[in-house]
Amino acid sequence: MIQDKVVLDFKIYPPESQVVGQFDGGRITEIKPIGFPHEGPKIKNLGPLFYWAWASAKGYGKIALHPHQAFEIMSYALEGEIGHYDTLGNRSRVQTGGAQVIQAGSGISHEEETVGDKTDFFQIWFDPNIRKTLQIEPTYKEHKKDDFPIESKDGVTLKTVIGKNSPVTLVSDVAMKDISIEPDRQYNYLLSQEKTLALVVISGKGLLFDMQTGSKHPINKKDFALIHAHNDGNILMHADSSSLLRIAAIEVPAKVDYPLYRNQ
Repeated sequence: MIQDKVVLDFKIYPPESQVVGQFDGGRITEIKPIGFPHEGPKIKNLGPLFYWAWASAKGYGKIALHPHQAFEIMSYALEGEIGHYDTLGNRSRVQTGGAQVIQAGSGISHEEETVGDKTDFFQIWFDPNIRKTLQIEPTYKEHKKDDFPIESKDGVTLKTVIGKNSPVTLVSDVAMKDISIEPDRQYNYLLSQEKTLALVVISGKGLLFDMQTGSKHPINKKDFALIHAHNDGNILMHADSSSLLRIAAIEVPAKVDYPLYRNQ
């Protein structure tokens, strides 16, 4: 079938094309699928998805007390344990599979720490309608691994991190799933018109198939894939036969009806 126009637009960013950073004298290092606006490269159609970093540490590390306003910020523990303290008086830790969520509102300061021999976590920022959220009192919430809904079928396990039945409630229009696909199995993802799907490969390797054109896009650990839907389309995620493929997938509207902090 000949397409009148491209339905899905795929872009793959390998680790070497992503931004890097560090904290605490290099005890905590980061690779950033989506860096801050000044760090580049400039990526379009991200809607309220503002920033995404993958932080790693071997042993103890600390990110000193620093302020936030307006943004909604989630730290999601992939491995190990992450600690939190804030100026609201909250002090907590979450282990593998758990999340810490700050809705910064009118202002909050916090510090983070890595605990144990090895820690990996995502920190993801969402850009709500800042003119409104600046007027809201800040909040902090902690969610353990068992708080999140998980369903398994046909070799695929879906954990809803943000979305239906998840304990995480945000102002921003966003859905997030932690997807595990057993070797040589596959998962079909329907992406609606003018939505963007941002993927980070946590482990394994595989292929993303554009079901409209048949094009194949290889993906490997720490690759960042960005898929924008001009019209409704299907993405087939296929795990290589050698290993389980684990993907973090965030879906957002490509555009929102309020000013964004990021220049479009």
